Amino acid sequence: MSHTTADRELGESEASRRHGPGNEAVADRGLVEVRLRELSQLFDSLDPSPFREKDLEPNVEQYIVDSVKEHSARTPSALVIFLSRSTDCADDARVAGDAIRIHFKRRSSVVRRQLRQLLRRGVISLGIGVAFLAVIFLAIQVLDRMRLENSWVILLRESLLIVGWVAMWRPLEIFLYDWWPIVGEQRLYDRLSAIPVRIVPSQPDLNQPAPRQDAGASGAPAPLESEPTVGSNS
Repeated sequence: MSHTTADRELGESEASRRHGPGNEAVADRGLVEVRLRELSQLFDSLDPSPFREKDLEPNVEQYIVDSVKEHSARTPSALVIFLSRSTDCADDARVAGDAIRIHFKRRSSVVRRQLRQLLRRGVISLGIGVAFLAVIFLAIQVLDRMRLENSWVILLRESLLIVGWVAMWRPLEIFLYDWWPIVGEQRLYDRLSAIPVRIVPSQPDLNQPAPRQDAGASGAPAPLESEPTVGSNS
């Protein structure tokens, strides 16, 4: 899915959220909403990397990942960031979107590397297990040729057989069970590495009382510190 198509669907989802009959349409499109005071809260403050290469703040990353996991893999996902402080939404959305996608692309590369290491470890473990099992079978064959029928020899023979199959437990666990959760995690990060991002200014809460403004010397209300003042044209 191209970014143009994804952004168009994101715009439709935003319109459905504001004007639609409910949240069902939004949930169907896999919309993830993050509310922050400022854009810097999105990234790890301890990461000295340039802005586009910064890691996401761990709590924000975990929230995004968990939210996307709740949606079907076939559902296009989109991220909307609501900021309390006014900003250049168009430029910040582009920069933040690139940084978020680069972050998850790095995560996908790390997980892919972990999968390769796991499969390599599985091959090595399988080779060791097969060699050990072959030695155990040879020892059992030697005991059988000795034709010793006492209980201790039978116990030793069965114990060697059990030990030989236990040696195969780890490689079988890797190739049967351990690899596919990592593949699922990699596919999730691949989806997030292409997620469209939009920044939306947070709407003021109409239920909250308006802040009190102190009158100036001329009787006009003084401007709030969080709002820019507009000077008169000379």
